[in-house]
Amino acid sequence: MSLALVLGGVMRNYDGEPVFGPFSHTFEAGTTSVVMGPNGSGKSTLLRICAMLEPIDAGSIRFYDRDEELNQDLVLRRRVTLVFPKTTVFRGTVFDNIAYGLRIRDADPSSIVERVEEALVSVGLSHKIRQEARTLSSGEAQRLGIARALAIEPELLLLDEPTASVDEKHTAFIEEFIMSLGKQTRTTIVMSTHDRNQAEKLTKQILVMKKGIIASNP
Repeated sequence: MSLALVLGGVMRNYDGEPVFGPFSHTFEAGTTSVVMGPNGSGKSTLLRICAMLEPIDAGSIRFYDRDEELNQDLVLRRRVTLVFPKTTVFRGTVFDNIAYGLRIRDADPSSIVERVEEALVSVGLSHKIRQEARTLSSGEAQRLGIARALAIEPELLLLDEPTASVDEKHTAFIEEFIMSLGKQTRTTIVMSTHDRNQAEKLTKQILVMKKGIIASNP
């Protein structure tokens, strides 16, 4: 199942100064949306707000499962995940890194193995499962971060410039993966990028941001 997300007049202030919004948009369940804009346009702030990692100072943010509005509690937070532009890699193997989120959720050990293996197949890293994670290349580490997110089976997947620090080979792989995942229509995907060509390749649902708002003239 996937989640819908509705933002209404959302604003964010830093030190009393408005830096984001007002922002209103509906991310429909099971769709792939790309938020495009230059550095400083508010893309990362938007994704952190959607991940419930950053508070809002005005407006509303609502999550829906079909027509039911959900409480913004720990249960909902575990249905949403954000992948940052540069993945944090923990000490231990690739398996250990991907299993982390499942272990803190007290998943069954046999289920952990199965879900980690499935996630690694999805990102093409099955052959790295026993490798020390901190020896991965930057592109492989970013794919590990996506696999870690996939393993917990999020219903809302937020990707903050997932190809910003990787080479062309890994960029192409990540783009193909996002398109493939989007076609399954089981996960709502919201991704940010500054690359118009990439945005247009991934979806027709593109939001252009400038100075914390949706640009009227992209």
